[in-house]
Amino acid sequence: MADEPKSGLYRLKPLTDRLPAVSRPEGHVHFRTKMMWVILILVFYFVMTNVFIYGLDQKNTVDMFAQYRAILAGSQGSLMHLGIGPIVTGSIIMQLFVGAKIIKLDLKNDEDKAVYQSTQKFLVIIMIIVEAVPQVFGYLVPSQTLVNGMAGFLGADGGLNMARLIIILQLFAGSYLVFLMDEVVSKWGIGSGVSLFIAAGVAEAIFTGTLNWNAYDSSAALSLSNPPAGTIPKTIYIIQNMPASGLVSGGYERILLQNPNPMVALIGTVAIFFFVAYVESVRIELPLAHGTARGARGRYPIKLIYASNIPVILMAAVLANVSMFALLLYGNPAFKGIPLVGGQSWLGYYQPGTTYPSGGLAWYLSSPRGLSDWLLPILSPDRYGYLASGHDALQVGVHVLAYMGVMIIGSIIFAKFWIETTNMGPEAVAKQIESSGLQIPGFRRDPRVLKRVLERYIPVVTVMSGAMVGALAAGADLIGTVGNASGTGVLLAVGIMIQLYEAMGKEQMMEMHPVLRQFFGGE
Repeated sequence: MADEPKSGLYRLKPLTDRLPAVSRPEGHVHFRTKMMWVILILVFYFVMTNVFIYGLDQKNTVDMFAQYRAILAGSQGSLMHLGIGPIVTGSIIMQLFVGAKIIKLDLKNDEDKAVYQSTQKFLVIIMIIVEAVPQVFGYLVPSQTLVNGMAGFLGADGGLNMARLIIILQLFAGSYLVFLMDEVVSKWGIGSGVSLFIAAGVAEAIFTGTLNWNAYDSSAALSLSNPPAGTIPKTIYIIQNMPASGLVSGGYERILLQNPNPMVALIGTVAIFFFVAYVESVRIELPLAHGTARGARGRYPIKLIYASNIPVILMAAVLANVSMFALLLYGNPAFKGIPLVGGQSWLGYYQPGTTYPSGGLAWYLSSPRGLSDWLLPILSPDRYGYLASGHDALQVGVHVLAYMGVMIIGSIIFAKFWIETTNMGPEAVAKQIESSGLQIPGFRRDPRVLKRVLERYIPVVTVMSGAMVGALAAGADLIGTVGNASGTGVLLAVGIMIQLYEAMGKEQMMEMHPVLRQFFGGE
């Protein structure tokens, strides 16, 4: 029988093989060395978040990803402005195309898997350009000093275009460095660099959102109308400076429910932390025994959150891109002329100077920012309708249901794709268990038998896993979180920290018992 034709992506190999990449270690990397790389990359990440883009007018810059900033592990106006957005978007596109068989690659084949990874790297470069160029021509404004400096050599129009090009090159360099840093952590460290950056960004947002003593509006002095931005300082300040009658008539409502960083958001953040920590520990354990060594037993854990938090990361990236392109199409003069979608309010419309949609499809797909965004307008539309951009209670209810539905269904779909593309499906796990010499007691040692047993659990748990993380993320967004970290961000941060702790334990175990590396896939 003739071999199946290879994917057309093989034609890109001469190009993709020459892209800068981090080489894999030739042998086993010791635990201390892995931890050193993780810490070093984390420090470098925080350095990059504080290196601002040269020639950018920080005052007139609009942050298109403001509501997704913590999730995308970015920092406005810095080299990390795009964050992990291009990496995750590139991963989404490749997963969808391979999962839908549009791209014919067998990820169980080493050669096809290498082509998949190199093509994804090339796609990340394309997505960096796709995300950087519209922003620079729309909302990342070059400083007049840089424009005037370039105009002296190239003229007025040439100076503006050269200033924009300089900013685009900096965004490109920063984003590709993030991609390489992710490879360093994946190959030389522990876990995933993308996950590490998300956890770091969310932890920073929660810390500042809880303890920030600076006024919410930094351009004005502290006052009851401009309290501290952090939850705890804000609560203390209002209680100390507002009379008892004022607390009863509206002060407690401000403390508990009103932005910035209400007390309910802090309580919700803590509750989410403990709930996710509990859910992460729920698992089914299949008993295993060694086929030849009597008494050698073990267990294969199938966690309730089997697909990890990856589906939520992918969904967050999809919704961030929807928000970005909706804002560009509605507010940017260069895109308003596009037929059917340019400047159309049904796609999403925005108030001047804001990046959060006020209506249209983008609004229905946007995450509510706590109880004040949806519960208060539903309970008292006349008094709090302005918090929902003037929408009535029915529209607000549809917004909540649409957002939760999209998050849950989307997370289920991405969970299934993720399991298939990362060798976590029944067939791949069965081969992994069989190759290590283990088997399920009472069953014949045969990968096909193992596969049938695993098919009773893994597909069901995969769907439950996607639905669980989607519902948790959406529910946390509805409750609200401190520091604008978002429910998705808190969910991801907690899950990532637990998984990092477990990965560190596994690495230490393999360090003490090298024979276990074969089963866990170590070097």
